[in-house]
Amino acid sequence: MTNNEIIEKFRNYLENERNYSPNTVKAYLHDIDTLTTFLTKEDLGGLFLLTDRIARFYLSTLHENYDPKSIQRKLSSVRSMYKLLLDEYLIESNPFQNLASPKVKKALPKFVYEQEMADFLTKIDTSTPQGKRNTALFELLYGSGLRVSEITNIKITDVDFYNKTLLVHGKGNKDRYVPIHDLAIRKIKTYLKDTRPVFRTRAAGFDENDLFLNFKGGRLTDRGVRDILDKELSKQATALKMSPHAFRHSFATHLLNNGVDLRTVQELLGHKSLATTQIYTKVSKERLRDVYMTAHPRAKRK
Repeated sequence: MTNNEIIEKFRNYLENERNYSPNTVKAYLHDIDTLTTFLTKEDLGGLFLLTDRIARFYLSTLHENYDPKSIQRKLSSVRSMYKLLLDEYLIESNPFQNLASPKVKKALPKFVYEQEMADFLTKIDTSTPQGKRNTALFELLYGSGLRVSEITNIKITDVDFYNKTLLVHGKGNKDRYVPIHDLAIRKIKTYLKDTRPVFRTRAAGFDENDLFLNFKGGRLTDRGVRDILDKELSKQATALKMSPHAFRHSFATHLLNNGVDLRTVQELLGHKSLATTQIYTKVSKERLRDVYMTAHPRAKRK
């Protein structure tokens, strides 16, 4: 089989059998491209005839250019592709199956404190159309603990203002309902009334049902959300540093700090495994320790 035939087979598998999102499929294929580029550069043949020795050589070159987390992901992608070929009896063994992935130190989620988040949201200038959109965007991102890809895919019909809930289309085509608080609802309604119609007139041919639009009237993208956040942080001249995903981390951490049980937070975040959510308990415990160390009279003594 040629490289193109193998890659196309893998693409069909990811899209039609695994039902992965376009972004996820793109990430997998990018990892495969890293391998094919290596094979071409080293003149080692195609994907179909790749051996265990070549696989080990490839892994050693990855260590020269990528961090452990990236290597782990790239190995996972190529393992999946060769597993597919093995399952269909096209090859006799998976050359990447027994390669050990590098250990990745699990970093704690980065979040901001409750007052810092409140200050950021309060300081957004809502006198402009962009400001009305931005305040609705960030209130919802923080208020419902959404992933960036989830908030950019929201349709107007996904918002149930009467029941104060939002239908979220999560990873792996898994939908869930999350609550929306009253302040976020008011800001979304203001945006829909005052800003979205203005943005919509600037473009044609887009989905009329997209909730959040960019300045030119198209659907807001993940990158667009990052750019908006960077500009807002710069405008506020704040020392606060955060990514769009920090809103989700802060959402989970603040709920746990205020007594919400872990299972509930898991459901709200759309985590498949409780173990994924448990990392926030460590963040919460460290926060409690910090508060204790700075507040208790005896703990403050040198």
